[in-house]
Amino acid sequence: MKILVLNCGSSSIKYKLFDMTTKEVLAQGGIEKIGLVGSFLKLTLPNGEKKILEKDIPEHTAGIEFILNTLVSPEYGAIKSLDEINAVGHRMVHGGERFSESVLLNKEVLDAFIACNDLAPLHNPANLKGVNAVSAILPNVPQVGVFDTAFHQTMPDYAYMYAIPYELYEKYGVRRYGFHGTSHRYVSQRVCEFLGVDPKGKKIITCHIGNGGSISAIKDGKCMDTSMGLTPLEGLVMGTRSGDIDAGAVTFIMEKEGLTPTGVSNLLNKKSGVLGVSGVSSDMRELEAAVAAGNPKAILAEKMYFYRIKKYIGAYAAALGGVDIILFTGGVGENQINCRSEVCEGLEFMGVKIDLEKNKVRGEEAVISADDSKVTVAVIPTDEELMIASDTLAILNK
Repeated sequence: MKILVLNCGSSSIKYKLFDMTTKEVLAQGGIEKIGLVGSFLKLTLPNGEKKILEKDIPEHTAGIEFILNTLVSPEYGAIKSLDEINAVGHRMVHGGERFSESVLLNKEVLDAFIACNDLAPLHNPANLKGVNAVSAILPNVPQVGVFDTAFHQTMPDYAYMYAIPYELYEKYGVRRYGFHGTSHRYVSQRVCEFLGVDPKGKKIITCHIGNGGSISAIKDGKCMDTSMGLTPLEGLVMGTRSGDIDAGAVTFIMEKEGLTPTGVSNLLNKKSGVLGVSGVSSDMRELEAAVAAGNPKAILAEKMYFYRIKKYIGAYAAALGGVDIILFTGGVGENQINCRSEVCEGLEFMGVKIDLEKNKVRGEEAVISADDSKVTVAVIPTDEELMIASDTLAILNK
């Protein structure tokens, strides 16, 4: 069973082709700059070598056609014929309240997904372009949608509601939805497999830390709370997003700077976070270098970044009534050693004790807590694409 996983952004398409009998990745890569000058496909060869194929890619159908042609090409192909692709799984960003699990895509489902466009105007239309492109090129191949928001649909109402007039929830669906759900679901399941424990009875805090970041509180395998909200802006300090901010500060800035709603959204989503505070970069590796060089704004930005993660861990430990496992995932969570140590420092009062030697790992599954730590702290690399492929397989087998 071969399953192609697609993640379509506004100007990009990431892909992985899995052989689900072995869970082997047969091919992977991505297209960037769709509709722009200099568009290209970057693929990873079986030996790990990266190859860039430049081509004019005006829109998503042309991009997916280019990916499919590359998958069967004599030079870079992983399969002999497109008939070998049994299904396509799509990352779908915002499913609103309609989708609490992955689904086989049909007209009814897609109409409901389109109805969520207002909640994710940058992401949902791009996801839909990928579905339509596959329908045009491979009309007989089943497609499955896996929603970023679905895992968080188990949150209780008192956790997902905002304290604003209730009619705004009824009219527009204004509430907390959360994101990175596929990642939080994968790592919370995987850490239990890795540790050989049953998710039932376990209180887990999952920290998906990257250029975008979110934290979830998980009890008995179900999400009870998560840091992102109606949009991915709320919660942690991120690469270019502010995270939590007083709404009064937002209206104050709008008035002082003469900003439109689009202008303030651009400010908070693209010009804030560690980039906005440091003035250096949204990339944590570049921020680290600036910190090492003694840049005071970079030092401040890093402290804010780590502090917000620590604060959410403490809040979610309280919300769960304790914590058994804290895990780090995402680009920064998996690879930045000092992020994990700084975040966990000071949490000894709740039974967290890091082993500094064990913590010297990057991008691999590991327990990094001390043997006498009451709370297990682990690193679990995320694999959202495998989760999407697994969901797609499960739906096909139904």
